Amino acid sequence: MDRTLPQPTPETQHFWDGCAAGELRLQRCVDCREAYFPPRPLCPKCGSRAVEVFPASGKASLYSYVINHRPRPDMGTAPHSIAVVALEEGPRMMTNIVDCPQTPEALQLDMPLKVTFQNFGAITLPFFKPAEA
Repeated sequence: MDRTLPQPTPETQHFWDGCAAGELRLQRCVDCREAYFPPRPLCPKCGSRAVEVFPASGKASLYSYVINHRPRPDMGTAPHSIAVVALEEGPRMMTNIVDCPQTPEALQLDMPLKVTFQNFGAITLPFFKPAEA
């Protein structure tokens, strides 16, 4: 069994196109300047439809996580993290932490992270890994 992949919609296509190009793209309200995720056609803060897409820095910090010890067919039998990261631009995003031991000792809250991308054929997903010291 393979990983269940998200299906792009017209509202999210810019995000998935950015991932395929190796760029994390967010939206920002032109009126109140609030950056947000996930993609949507109007600002969640003020309701404005004047929104723009911009390239994010790809920097984040670990906000919260759980370590899943149940095996997944697409990830093998090793434990894996299900995490929420706080992007440098403000929004939070659910993801997995990769290239790091999946232990509480290694997954420290507020640790600096950077985005990395993995192509699954039909779609490219963003993951986060520890930033270089």
